[in-house]
Amino acid sequence: MKPGLSVLPDNYAEIDTTIRACLRDVLGLSEERVAGFHEETPLFGALPELDSMAVAGLLTEIEERLGILIEDDEVDGEMLESFGALVRFAAAHTPR
Repeated sequence: MKPGLSVLPDNYAEIDTTIRACLRDVLGLSEERVAGFHEETPLFGALPELDSMAVAGLLTEIEERLGILIEDDEVDGEMLESFGALVRFAAAHTPR
């Protein structure tokens, strides 16, 4: 588990669902495709829809829906490496 998130928050399932909805809505992915994402599903570099231009829109949508702030210096390849990494990142920034 990523440092800084030693215990899953109570709302982890809600965060997971929100991240799936953001990926679907921002990237135009199908419900079926996003539903099939699991912890290790690769994102940046593996999803053609998630290019560098789409990252900004995706992160803005995540911020708005979860009520969090993602600082520019926090955005890196690790947080976007997999679906699980993105959910854990968002969960670590979401108030408990």
